Amino acid sequence: GMLVLLYSARYFPPDDDGLSKYSGSLVAFAGAMLGLVWADNLILLVIFWELTGILSYLLIAHRAGKKSSRMAASQALMVTTGGGLVMLIGAVMLGTLAGTFTISQILADPPQGPLITTAVVLLIVGGISKSAIVPFQFWLPGAMAAPTPASAYLHAATMVKAGIYLFLRLGPAFAVLGIWPPLLVTLGGATMLFGAVIALRQRDLKLLLAYGTVSQLGLMTLLIGSGNPDALLGGLAMLIAHATFKAPLFFTVGIIDTSTGTRDLTKLSGLGRSMPVLAVLATLAAISMAGIPPMLGFAAKESGYAGLLDGGTWGLVALVAMAVGSAFTVAYSARFLWGAFAAKPGVPATKPAPAAPLMLGPTAVMVAIGLVLGVAPGLLEPLVQSYA
Repeated sequence: GMLVLLYSARYFPPDDDGLSKYSGSLVAFAGAMLGLVWADNLILLVIFWELTGILSYLLIAHRAGKKSSRMAASQALMVTTGGGLVMLIGAVMLGTLAGTFTISQILADPPQGPLITTAVVLLIVGGISKSAIVPFQFWLPGAMAAPTPASAYLHAATMVKAGIYLFLRLGPAFAVLGIWPPLLVTLGGATMLFGAVIALRQRDLKLLLAYGTVSQLGLMTLLIGSGNPDALLGGLAMLIAHATFKAPLFFTVGIIDTSTGTRDLTKLSGLGRSMPVLAVLATLAAISMAGIPPMLGFAAKESGYAGLLDGGTWGLVALVAMAVGSAFTVAYSARFLWGAFAAKPGVPATKPAPAAPLMLGPTAVMVAIGLVLGVAPGLLEPLVQSYA
């Protein structure tokens, strides 16, 4: 969040009359997101959940004069708020049946029974609507109407992972439920494959990353759906890795857009030579997304595979879906790099304006984190192992 705010200071023109509204909304959103993660009460969790939805509406509709922005913001609000209302019913049911609304107490001594399964499924519905999992995947690409740094924060690094966070939080207590693996593995696998295939068909670099995000959210859901401790560890590692590569890739698109005036990969040519520093940073982030050493994305995916191998029948189903989806991930990662930086025959060389250091800096910091943790994943071990 801090890096997004720094980046935003140069992304917007100095005379942009909407900057103060944007900055206020983004800081408030960061507070709501922290509240969501820190909440140890089911009702408080739902309150912060809905606050993030309202504030994301304001950020997506930042360009209020554009009808497309207003429609995208309304669609995102309706889908995530509808899911949040279903989640509220599940939270009330779970808290009432457990005799407490304190999440840590419920997880320490999880209640049992058919109504508990219903309550958990209702909570999962809220999670899949927030994290753009099939059948709710359609709202996320439209949300790219938001300014690019807001997209990096809301629709790549944090808010869309609220559902993933919820699955991870519930997993240790409720992954033993019979409905858990078939529901999450099926929806996660379908989302991963759908998002990856559609990403390959995009010409807009930002939309390519948006559908790639849908695919990666499906991957995390699939890992958590397997339900065994090692797969949950892989899901948490992937959640961290995703932030370290997807945020700098969105930052890269923002720099290209402000420097050249376009995000259309068919109109960009030769930026690898004219913007070599950005090209290196984007390449490192993209190979992390593709799961290639020495980046954190590789280590996270390997831990995911290791977990699925011990996940029984549904773990093997998830393993096949992950392997096929990962092949597509490599393909759209390569398409992104080719589209953004390659010299294309018949396309005149693009002449970019210099990139602002305050935009390159946050991009480099996120890539550096992904590289350091990829070379030395043991640094993350205490964090992910304590959860597993």
